[in-house]
Amino acid sequence: MALIKNVLQNRRGAVLIISMIFVLILSSLAVSLATMSGTNVQLASNQHKLNSTLSAAHSGLEAMRYWMDRITIPDSTSPSNYLSTVFSSLQNDLAANSITNISASYSSPIITIPPVMLATPDNMNFEATIEQLNNNTLQMDVIGRSDQITRTIRVNYNIAPKKHPIFDYGIATKGPLHLQGSTEVNGLNDTSEANVYIESTNNNDALSLTGNCTIAGNVSISNLSANPSVSNSSSIGGETGQDAIDNHVNIEATSTDFPIPDPAAFEHYVVNTFDPATDTTTDMTLENIRIPAGTDPHFSGHVTLKGIVFIETPNIVEFTGNTEIIGIIIGDGDLDYPSDDNQLIFRGNVDSSSVSQLDATFGDITQETGTFLMAPGFDASFGGSFNTINGAIAASGIEFFGNAGGTVNGSIINYGEDPMTLVGSVDLVFNRSEITENPAGFETSMVLEFQTDTYSEPVP
Repeated sequence: MALIKNVLQNRRGAVLIISMIFVLILSSLAVSLATMSGTNVQLASNQHKLNSTLSAAHSGLEAMRYWMDRITIPDSTSPSNYLSTVFSSLQNDLAANSITNISASYSSPIITIPPVMLATPDNMNFEATIEQLNNNTLQMDVIGRSDQITRTIRVNYNIAPKKHPIFDYGIATKGPLHLQGSTEVNGLNDTSEANVYIESTNNNDALSLTGNCTIAGNVSISNLSANPSVSNSSSIGGETGQDAIDNHVNIEATSTDFPIPDPAAFEHYVVNTFDPATDTTTDMTLENIRIPAGTDPHFSGHVTLKGIVFIETPNIVEFTGNTEIIGIIIGDGDLDYPSDDNQLIFRGNVDSSSVSQLDATFGDITQETGTFLMAPGFDASFGGSFNTINGAIAASGIEFFGNAGGTVNGSIINYGEDPMTLVGSVDLVFNRSEITENPAGFETSMVLEFQTDTYSEPVP
C-alpha cells in the first residue's frame, strides 16, 4: 500500500497538464476554423462583388446597345463629324423619350456617359465612353462598378449604310399593280426574289391579275381597305384565284417608306452635251452625256450609252433600235410633280451592263453600282426584250408592254400613284443573288452595327 501511495504522489498534476494541452489544441483548432471561416466569407463577399460588377457592366452594355441601335447618321455626314453626330442623335433620343437617368457629354474625341445607378445596396452602377478608331469604327468601353471594384467590357461598332427594306422586293409600287394578258413575274433563284410590295393608299383596286398572269412570290399591301382580284387562270405563289389571295396576299402589311432618289448626285460626272442640230441619233455612241431640256430626241439603230446619261426636264426620249447601256440613265425630274412631258420609252431591245465594266478613264463612275435607271418625275416604258437589266429601275410611272422582258438584277420601284402595268406577254425574272444592297443614287443613312466578335474584358 505504501508503494502505491508513493506512485500516485509522484504523478500528482499530470491530469491537469494533459487537460490543459487538450484545451490549447482545441482552442487553436477553433481559432483556425474561425479564421478560415472569416477568410471564406471574405472570399465569397469579394466574388459576389466581382459578379455584381460584371453584371453591372453587362447591364450597361445592353442598355447602351439599345440606344446605339437607334442612332442614324445622314449619308452626307463627313467621317470627321461622325462622333459628334452620334452624340447629338443619342442626346436628342434620350430627351425625346424623357430618359433622365442616362445622360451624355461630348468633348472631342470622346463621348462620355456618366455613372448610371443600378442598385443601391452594393452601389452598383455603370458608365461608358465612346471614341472613333477610324472612318468606319467606333469603340465603346462600358465600366461596371460595385463598391470600389470595377470591370470593363469593350466592343466595337461598324459604321455602315442602312439597308433599305424596299430593296428586298422585286417590285415595289406606290400605286396599284395591274397585270393583263400572259405576264409573268418570277425569281431566278427563289420565288421570294419575285415578292411584291404595294402601297396604293388612294386606290383600293391595289392588285389585279386578269388573263393568264403569274406572280411567283408573295404580295404585301399596306392599304387595309385594298380589294385584290386574281382571275381563276392567274396565280400568286403557285395558287390561283381566291386561294392565291387568301394564302399569298397580305393586305395588313407594315407600311414601308420608299427611298428618296437623288439625281443630282450624278450630274458632276457629265462632261458632254447632246446637240440635236449636229449630233446624229442613229448608230452612235454617247458617253457621259447631258440631254438638254426640250430636245426630245428619238434614237434609232444601234445606240451605245456609256457612263451617265443625264436627261433634263421636260424631255421625251425614245429608243426604237437596239440599245446597249454600260452606265446609268438619270432623269432629273421632280418626284413630287411628275409630268406627261417627261417620258423614257424603250421600244427596241435593251442590253445592260454594270458601270463596273467601264474602263479606268471613267473614274469613280465605276463605283456607282446597283442602279440602271433613276428618273423621278418621268414615266418609263419598256416594249422590247432585254437579256439583263443590271440594276434597279426607279421612276414615277412604269409600264411593260408587248413582249418586254428579261432578267432584272435589282428592284423595280414605281413612285407614281397611277397603276404600274404589265400588259401583253411580259416576262420579268428577278435575280437578287448578287445585288448591291443600297443602289447608287438613293439617299440613305448610316447605322451602327454591333460587332459581337470584338467583345473583350480588358484588364486595367
